[in-house]
Amino acid sequence: MPRRLPAPSPLHFAILAAIAASSTALPAAAQTTPAAEPQVTTLDVVKVTARKREESLQDVPVAVTALTAEQLDKLAIKDLGDLQGQVPNLTIYAARGSNTTITTFIRGVGQADPLWGVDPGVGIYFDDVYIARPQGALLDVYDVQRVEVLRGPQGTLYGKNTIGGAVKYVSKPLPQATEGSVTLAIGNYGQVTAKGGVGTAVADGQFRFRLAGASLNREGYGKNLTDGSPVSDQATTSGRVSMGWFPTGSTFNAQVSVDRTHDDSHMRGFQRLNVNPFDPAKTPPTTGRYDIATGMPNANRTQSEGESLTLNWGVSADWSLKYILAHRASDTNTSIDFDGLPNKIADVRAEYHDSSQSHELQAIYEGQNHSGVIGLYYFDGRAGGTVRNNFFNLSFGTTNGLVYTEGKAVFGDWSWRLTPQFSVSTGLRYTQEDKRAVVLNQAFANDTFSGTPIAVPANFDKSLSVSNTSPRLSLEYKASQAIKLYTTASRGFKSGGYNIRANTVAFPSSGRPFADEKLDSLEVGAKMILDGGRLELNTALFHNKYKNVQLSVFTSYTQANGQPGFFGDFTNAGKATVQGAEVEFLWMPSTAWRISGNLAALDAKYDEYIDRGVNVADQKKFTNTPKFQAGLNIEHNAKLEVGTLRSRLGVTHRSKVYPTTDLSEALAQDAYTLVNAGLIWEKDAKLSFFLQGSNLTNKAYKTDGYNIAALGVLNAYYGAPRTFTLGGTLKF
Repeated sequence: MPRRLPAPSPLHFAILAAIAASSTALPAAAQTTPAAEPQVTTLDVVKVTARKREESLQDVPVAVTALTAEQLDKLAIKDLGDLQGQVPNLTIYAARGSNTTITTFIRGVGQADPLWGVDPGVGIYFDDVYIARPQGALLDVYDVQRVEVLRGPQGTLYGKNTIGGAVKYVSKPLPQATEGSVTLAIGNYGQVTAKGGVGTAVADGQFRFRLAGASLNREGYGKNLTDGSPVSDQATTSGRVSMGWFPTGSTFNAQVSVDRTHDDSHMRGFQRLNVNPFDPAKTPPTTGRYDIATGMPNANRTQSEGESLTLNWGVSADWSLKYILAHRASDTNTSIDFDGLPNKIADVRAEYHDSSQSHELQAIYEGQNHSGVIGLYYFDGRAGGTVRNNFFNLSFGTTNGLVYTEGKAVFGDWSWRLTPQFSVSTGLRYTQEDKRAVVLNQAFANDTFSGTPIAVPANFDKSLSVSNTSPRLSLEYKASQAIKLYTTASRGFKSGGYNIRANTVAFPSSGRPFADEKLDSLEVGAKMILDGGRLELNTALFHNKYKNVQLSVFTSYTQANGQPGFFGDFTNAGKATVQGAEVEFLWMPSTAWRISGNLAALDAKYDEYIDRGVNVADQKKFTNTPKFQAGLNIEHNAKLEVGTLRSRLGVTHRSKVYPTTDLSEALAQDAYTLVNAGLIWEKDAKLSFFLQGSNLTNKAYKTDGYNIAALGVLNAYYGAPRTFTLGGTLKF
């Protein structure tokens, strides 16, 4: 008599129902066998380098989320933007005009303006190398070991522009034997994805190599109604080559890495929310979330690259030295059609170029009762470009400029175990930075942007020099084997500069520099391993005092010729208080179930916001800062006659958020919830197949927008619609 098999779990049915629109039959081998009694299991120990030395995630007195390669695959994380919802108090997404330009906020701190005169507020690091500009920084996730998100100011160890936190992308290390993987996938909207990596070693492991690459292609979520070409599509190719020398019997090794990314996508589509008063045809607002009708060249290209050399030397049993030499650069050429119409109302062509070189020397000590790192850092960067503005086909102007940045820093961070239960750690970083801005903004008679300019709104070459001291002090108490408590006081800063869009003729003050941001943070937290090692629970409470908040704002005004115009200003808002709470949890009640998630609450208020001599703090709100966020993932593993079936149901929720500094209610995004799900059938340790679905309810949610009354512009950019991906992975 045939053996009767138990029914799949309710989670399997929920996921299959949710993704039925694109699901395919599971392999014939995917038939469940009688369930065994739940087994007791414990969570894996996750190692991080948040303090520039390898430590257990639970031992670091820092609010940090670490997602391993396995977790990133399960959660269908394709690029850094997919981390939103998986990390407390993190807002991260592609900027308005590009697939690969990143906008990042942590705990209310960040920067949405990608122009070269402005620095980001959250640092992005690729294998310990700082990516100074947002262009090309929305990294694709492939051949990765883990991604770490450090929340709160990281000024002591990571320096300037980590005032909100840091995102660290850690690629797979060089192997000691041949191994690799390849993933192929297809999906709706014509998605075709190929990514993988292979590594090997020769001469008994003395020489090691790794090659990794990814090709990410997708048809557009929308189209250009003028010529039918796609918008909000993807055509990205990335690659990395790494090699290393590990001499036998030596504590020295040298590693070299080279990476390239080419994004040849078209323009980002958006929804026009109004009838532009300057449109002769009075074209009604678009109904599609991504369709535009531009008459501009439908092009949006970014190339980014990096090279690094890392030297490691174990000087003694306790001391080691590490030196990192790196170069990074990117070039972007993009069309920005503010009006989204064939006629020329607000057409902008923008070019961005940047190049930087950095040196970092670390001396790392790992003793029995104390450990730490001391180091030197040097950064030399150049960023600039040209923006060509055509307004109403009557006003033609260019924004030109270069910003040169030279930074030097010395830092140290040390930890002492004073008793078996009590530890103290402290850090200090001193930074000296010189910044020079060369600005030439001109107006021309026609759209050739050539010949003798008819006006020069700004022409200056100015420099400023600033210094900053960022301390940190942490107290740690091991209340029990399972509970560790900590409190941390720290400081971070974001460098000031000059407004590249300055119009010193109409607004003389725009030629003056804006000040550094500073943030002092007090945080208390607990890291707990409970339920016999099956439950990981991390909590944090923080209170931040935020000074000189840097804001990019658009101001409408009437030009000398009587035409309406707008001015892109950059200002310091004054003072603010940001406080909140975060909870992260991971529970494995048995080998079959895994439940993880996060909760975050944030209260961000301006204490002082001076506008034309008046404190308007009570009228202002923080952008990209929802008051409440939550995420939940429920995973189930079912042993089959052949392999294992892993299923996941995920839900993320965010409260109302304002994406732009003008606080437009038309662009504000009300509270919303996204539902994701996935099935992974692992035949064995080498072969697996997956079906992933994102935004299964096809929720329309705004991520950004433009509200420029002088140009009649009111546009909303939306997140991705419902998507499905079906594919497989082979490991060897």
